[in-house]
Amino acid sequence: MIAYLKGRLVFKDPTYVIIDINGVGYLVKISLQTYSKIKDEEQVMLLTFLHIKEDAHTIYGFKEEAEKKLFLNLISISGVGPNTGLMILSSLSSEELESAIIQEDFKTIQNVKGVGAKTAQRIVLELKDKVKKDSILDLSTSQTGFMTQNNKIKEEALQALITLGFPKATAEKNIATILKKTGSEISLEDLIKASLKST
Repeated sequence: MIAYLKGRLVFKDPTYVIIDINGVGYLVKISLQTYSKIKDEEQVMLLTFLHIKEDAHTIYGFKEEAEKKLFLNLISISGVGPNTGLMILSSLSSEELESAIIQEDFKTIQNVKGVGAKTAQRIVLELKDKVKKDSILDLSTSQTGFMTQNNKIKEEALQALITLGFPKATAEKNIATILKKTGSEISLEDLIKASLKST
C-alpha cells in the first residue's frame, strides 16, 4: 500500500493532480477540499489510498489525515465506492460531513449527487459512533482559539436563523455556503443577513 506521495506538483485540476517523483508522474484523484488546500505549492505531499480493481489501479490523495480517515470510513460502507466517497468529500467539508453524521442529518448527505436516501441512512447509522469518537478527540487536540471564535459566530448565526423559523439543516447549509465564499472574516450580522438571502 502506498501511504503517501511527496514530489513536484506538475499539474493541478479540481479532480486530480499529477505529482512527479523522480521522473515518474503519478495521477492522483483528489476532492475539492484537497484541491483548495494545495494552493500553488511546488512541492506537495498527499496521504494516499490505492484502490485496486481488475481493470484499474487508482490512487486517491488527501491533504489532511481527517479527510483520509473519513474517506476510508465512507468506502467501508456497502454501496459507497471510492468515487462516491470523493464526491461526498467534494460536496461537503470534513466538518460538515461529521456534523451531518453526528446530528443524523440524512438530508444534507442525500443532497450529494449520486447518494440516495438508503445510502445516506447507512452512512449515518454505520459511522455515527466512529465519527463521534474521532471528532471528540480532534476537537480536544486541534481546536485553536481562532477556530473556537469562528464556531461561536457559526453557532450564534445558526441559533438566530432557527429562531427566525428556518429548518436547522437549511440554516446550517446556508451558513456553510456563505462562510465558504467569505472565509471567516465576516461579522455575525453580515453572516445572518447573507444566510437569509441565500435561501
